Amino acid sequence: MKLLWKETSAGRRGPKPALTLEQLVDGAIKLADTQGLAALSMEKLAREFGFTPMALYRYVPGKAELIDLMIDRGIGMPPALEGEATAWRDKLLRWAESLAGVFRRHPWSLEATGHLRVMGPCELAWLEAGMGALAPTGLTPDERHSACLALLSLVRTSAQFSKAAEDGHQAMSGAQWATATRALLETREARYPQLSLVLSQRREADTPESWLAWVLDGIAARIERRKRKRRPSAE
Repeated sequence: MKLLWKETSAGRRGPKPALTLEQLVDGAIKLADTQGLAALSMEKLAREFGFTPMALYRYVPGKAELIDLMIDRGIGMPPALEGEATAWRDKLLRWAESLAGVFRRHPWSLEATGHLRVMGPCELAWLEAGMGALAPTGLTPDERHSACLALLSLVRTSAQFSKAAEDGHQAMSGAQWATATRALLETREARYPQLSLVLSQRREADTPESWLAWVLDGIAARIERRKRKRRPSAE
C-alpha cells in the first residue's frame, strides 16, 4: 500500500540503490509487454538488470506487489476531461477509447486487473475522471459510478477479444469469427434462426464504437428520466 501510494519513508539507510523503483517497474512492464504476464518472474527480471533475485527485494516485497505497481504505472493518468467544453457523451467516448488504448499497449493488464484489489492513484483517477464527466448530468454519484463500471466492462470485453492468444491457439478477428460462424450456420438455420438472421445481414463486423453506443445510449436514457422527474408536472 505504501509503495503503491508512494508513502514510503525517505532517507533510508544503507548504500544508494543501483536503480530507482520506477526503473524497476518499467523493466517489468517491458518484459510483460513482450512476453506476457505469465513469463514475468523475479528471477527473469533480475537478469534483465544484472542483479540477483534477492537484490530486487530491496525494492518490492514480492511479485504480487510488483504487479500492483505495474498496473498503476502502466495505466497512467486518464485524459484531462474536466477542462473540455464538450458534452458528457463525447468525454466518456474519449475516456473509453483512451482506456482501450491502454489495454492494447499492455495486454497483460487485462489479466492483472481481473480481480478486486486495492487500487493505486492512477487507476482510481480513471474512475474519478469518468464520474466527473457525468457530474453535470444530474445522475446520483452511485449512478455515475455504475455507468463508468458498465462502460469499463464493455471496454475490457472488447479488448479481451482483440487480444492475441497466448496459449498456442490462433486468435480470430471479429470478421473471421463472423465468417466461420456463418459457415457453421448455413445448414443449421432452423436450430439458430436469430443468429443466422443477423449474420446473413451483417456486411462487416461491429466496431468497438458501435458497442460503446449501446451503453452510452443507456446512460443517456437514464439522464433523460432524471430530467423528467425534476420537471414540475403540468396542472
